[in-house]
Parts: sequence; C-alpha cells; structure tokens
Amino acid sequence: MSIRFDGRVAIVTGAGAGLGRAHALGLAARGAKVVVNDLGAATDGSGASSEAARAVVEEIRAAGGKAIANGANVTDEAQVQAMVDEAIAEFGHVDILVNNAGILRDKTFAKMGIADFRLVLDVHLMGTALCTHAVWRHMCERGYGRIAFTTSASGVYGNFGQSNYGAAKAGVVGLMNVLAQEGAKFNVRVNTLAPTAATRMTENLLPPEALELLRPETITPGLLMLVSEDAPTKMILGAGGGCFTETKIHETAGVALADADLTPEAVMANLGRIRDEAGQTEMANAFAQTRKYARMAAELRGLPMLWTE
Repeated sequence: MSIRFDGRVAIVTGAGAGLGRAHALGLAARGAKVVVNDLGAATDGSGASSEAARAVVEEIRAAGGKAIANGANVTDEAQVQAMVDEAIAEFGHVDILVNNAGILRDKTFAKMGIADFRLVLDVHLMGTALCTHAVWRHMCERGYGRIAFTTSASGVYGNFGQSNYGAAKAGVVGLMNVLAQEGAKFNVRVNTLAPTAATRMTENLLPPEALELLRPETITPGLLMLVSEDAPTKMILGAGGGCFTETKIHETAGVALADADLTPEAVMANLGRIRDEAGQTEMANAFAQTRKYARMAAELRGLPMLWTE
C-alpha cells in the first residue's frame, strides 16, 4: 500500500529546521501542499526570522511541490487563526496539522523561574492547543482531519532538568486522549509522535556518532504514517534511528479493600499486589476506570451490578 497525500493540504509548525523541516519535505514529496510555519526563533524561543521557513519552501518548490511560508507565533491565537485562514485561502482547505514547534529552557526546578516554566508550556502545550483549535471545526465540518502532536520521552518518562518541557509534553498526550474520542465520529484522527532525533535541541547532548544515527529523516516516515488516510488514532508512536515503538498507559488489576481495611496502612501492605503487572489492561477512557472500580467494589461486597459493561 502506497501512502500518498495528493490533494491534501498540511500545516507543519516549527518546520524551518530539524524534525519540522523533514516532515514538511516528506509530506511535499508525497504530494501534499504544505504551509511551512516557523517563527525563526532560537532554541530557547528568543528572536524571530522567516528566512528558515522560506528556505524550506524553496526546497519544496525546487522539487516540483507547492508550499507557502508562514511566520506565525503558535502562542498567539490571532496569528494562528490568520495562518489557518491563509492556508484555506491559498489551497482551499486544511487536511493535516503537524504540531512540531518547540523550545527549551532547561534548568532544575529549584533554579527555574516560573516565567521559563510558563513559556515552555505556552509553546508546546498551548501552542498545540491553539493550532489544533484553529483547524478543529473546519476538519469536523469537512469530515476529514489528521492531526499529529509531538511528545517526548521527557514527558512520558521524565528527564532531569526538564520539568517545564516534561510537563508540557505529558500534557499533549492528555489532549490527544480526549480529542481522539471527540474527533472519531467526524473522521478526525489524532495521534502523538514521540521522537528521539538529532536536532538543534539535542545537538549538544549527544555524541556525533549518535547524531548521525538519529537524523530527523529516520523519524519522518512514522509521522507520515500517523497523518495518512488509514492512520490509527490515539496512538503514541516512538521513533528514532529508524526504530518504531508504541507507548501505552496501562493500569494494573489492583485490589479492592473492604470498608474495615480502608486505611493507609492497608494500602501500603497491599502495595505489592497493587503494583503487580499481571493482568494489567489499557483503559479505553476515564469512565472505563470508574466502571472498573465500581465493579470491583461491588463484587467484594457481594452487591449486584447496577450497569452493563
């Protein structure tokens, strides 16, 4: 099965360099018309220039593709809406949104100012929300949309010195979980890419040999799958160096405690059973967990089931 994007229009944020550039070029090479968005800021979010976005547009056009540059700041609601309006005016509609823009302000939590914490959340989490909100109704009304968020191992697993970045990247996973459900009946699918790449944000953290293995181009094939017509939804796809995995959040089978045992000491005494991975499952949604706990509590007390699974 060949994955193509002929007739599709894509917006890629943070597409002037690194992963975003690779994503924009990959989409264009397979037929998409691309809005190359990049504020042109440094990795810490300072400064602005549209040169990077224009350079990627020229690459796409030189290869026979169609693209326009856009310098919207993803934290500015008016600029984001203007970007979406420009895409629709130029190409007629928007089918694909790749939320990739990001910055770093790394420090330990003790040394970090709240301004730096807030700015990173604004770019990664609120920027993703603003861009997605700007295309959401358009996609739902057209009955088609493919949206990709970008998380990180720092958000899923944690990383020293990145409390702001980790919180933001965990936040986009929560946003995906909800929007994948809300978009399902409109054929709007929402997924999250968890890349490990050699980019401006990681070039000082990895040796040259690793940087070569983790080129952005080794990740983009996974992104292209996530925004394709037959894409899954609500998937966290790990990618790096041509390796691809799926990250899932599971819940253990757990224990039900009788009323007489509802003490912190009893919870501590049962910690081994609570953390036992045998029989763990993936929750379809938040209410699935509620039903599970009510069922377990009812079974323990010999009460009848008051609902159907």
